[in-house]
Amino acid sequence: MSLLQLSLAPEPMKRKTLDGFGTRLATIRQAKGLTQTELGSAVGVSQRVIAYYETESTQPPGALLVQLARALGVSSDELLGIKPVRDTLSPKTARLLKRLRRVEDLPPADQRAVLKLVDAMLDTRRRTTPPRKRKAS
Repeated sequence: MSLLQLSLAPEPMKRKTLDGFGTRLATIRQAKGLTQTELGSAVGVSQRVIAYYETESTQPPGALLVQLARALGVSSDELLGIKPVRDTLSPKTARLLKRLRRVEDLPPADQRAVLKLVDAMLDTRRRTTPPRKRKAS
């Protein structure tokens, strides 16, 4: 094979990746409020494996891709960037919701105590924070 033929030969399939896979994986993981360790545990790999796929220009094998999509609650097409990702929360909101969901595991009396505390804090904030000025239309 000549040098010209080698340079025009298609790239081997195992080297091909979809642009932005790692960034998309990290963004979706963060929007779901998961750490790399938590996602790794959910799919049976280490935190280092998740970090690798988020930072390197490679993507996981098909079986792991399916497990990642399931663990993240998205379709494989969304994870691969073929389709846009549906609802995504900010990482801050996702972490807050994750913590609030843990309140459901508490006994009913503790759940009521947590809600009373949150309500009291919100009420105090409402009374002490000046109202925002509305912009003229």
